[in-house]
Amino acid sequence: SQSGAAETPPVIAFDTEGVVAHSWGGPGEGYEWGTQTHGIYVDHEDNVWVGFGGGLPYDPTARATTDNALVLKFTPDGEFLLQIGDFGVGTEGSDSTMFLGQPTDVWVDAGTSEVYIADGYTNRRVIVFDGLTGEYVRHWGGYGNAPDDGPVPRFTRDAAPPSQFNTPHCVNGATDGLVYVCDRGNQRIQVFQKDGTFVDEAFIEADLGEGQLGGTPWDIAFSPDPAQRQLLVVDGGGHAVHVLGRDSLEVTESFGRRGRWAGQFESPHNLALDSRGNLFVGETLDGRRIQKFAPQSGSLNAMYSPE
Repeated sequence: SQSGAAETPPVIAFDTEGVVAHSWGGPGEGYEWGTQTHGIYVDHEDNVWVGFGGGLPYDPTARATTDNALVLKFTPDGEFLLQIGDFGVGTEGSDSTMFLGQPTDVWVDAGTSEVYIADGYTNRRVIVFDGLTGEYVRHWGGYGNAPDDGPVPRFTRDAAPPSQFNTPHCVNGATDGLVYVCDRGNQRIQVFQKDGTFVDEAFIEADLGEGQLGGTPWDIAFSPDPAQRQLLVVDGGGHAVHVLGRDSLEVTESFGRRGRWAGQFESPHNLALDSRGNLFVGETLDGRRIQKFAPQSGSLNAMYSPE
């Protein structure tokens, strides 16, 4: 939906050197294809999950935006396997067990094949389906409560923590069974058990300079050590990546600042680590690129340097 992207394939696979290996995507037989892709996830069986949410120019009152309300599952070569949600049916609300509302992210539990969807631009919840059949399993809102689609007050850190999600923008699961949700509009991370039981939360408190603390979580990845002791959080509003201790949820270090040079960011939107510990950060809006950071030794600024 961005200028110049009309002829770009929706799904592109690159090799380790950044060379295009193959690409696919678009309308096909047996499924619907939306107008705005948002989120991609490769599961434990190498299936590719593609989400659709939003639309530019973004207008939550317009069908051009809210129609993007589905998630599709494909083989690595683009063969269609499963559809969850329907294009054009995106305003049924956070209690619907059949329809989505502009989903933002996907994570699949390798042990159960359940697919967790952050259903977050129109709706305010995490919803879980059977990843093999598409059957509804459960859903929850902020603090594990039933989601509420009523008016959302303007967020401020001076008020009591909001009881509901405000744009749950990412969902990811750790190896110990905990599920992490980026509550982007409320500038916090909430942690749950897989059944939706609330465990913990923390507002992002990164050093923004001039004595200010803050940050907005857009996506989460886990450090590659067996205990996954750290969270890597991409801050699209602060144009940075923060590292948090997973036990404390406190920011320990950060890197990056707004800019277009290597190692700088312009609206970083997603991040992921590969099996070798390489960090990939995708930038949206005027960023329009992916940067790869190689793991190094020493402090954080040396731990990930742009290739």
